Amino acid sequence: MFTLPNILTLFRIFLIPVFVVMFYLPVADQNFYAMLVFLIASLTDYADGYLARKLQQTSPFGAFLDPVADKLMVVVALVLVAVDFNSLWITIPAIIMIGREIVISALREWMAELGERAAVAVGNIGKWKTMVQMLSLGGLVWQQSEYMVYLAIALFYVAALLTLWSMMIYLASAWRFMKKRT
Repeated sequence: MFTLPNILTLFRIFLIPVFVVMFYLPVADQNFYAMLVFLIASLTDYADGYLARKLQQTSPFGAFLDPVADKLMVVVALVLVAVDFNSLWITIPAIIMIGREIVISALREWMAELGERAAVAVGNIGKWKTMVQMLSLGGLVWQQSEYMVYLAIALFYVAALLTLWSMMIYLASAWRFMKKRT
């Protein structure tokens, strides 16, 4: 249970309140420190999956905990960014991304109950979505310059489009099972 990949995943969960505190800490460069914590958490997301496969330490506990840690960190970052910007132009894509996470989590649970979890396995679009999402959130948290903010907002919209695209792919993959069960 306490393999290196699982420890990294638990560490990512531990970083969530650290990220929130850094985001609101009333010190100079708090945005940089918050982004740094978010970056470390994002890197542990990559590292735990890589190490689990490389060291052959995959486990049911890790398979459960990893997506939970990912979604918690992303949803917290999305909420913080939406509140910080206090703009419809940031809030709507954030809601789309959060909504997608809820829909796909429920879809995966339902498909697992049907014994068809593989039909909604993570694909390349989902991986691209995650990468673009993490980059955009990092920039929106840091806000190092006006240029960075504009670039991060552009990436945020690309992430929202990839979010919708990947959700459609997952729903299309599950559609034949949905038609059978309704």
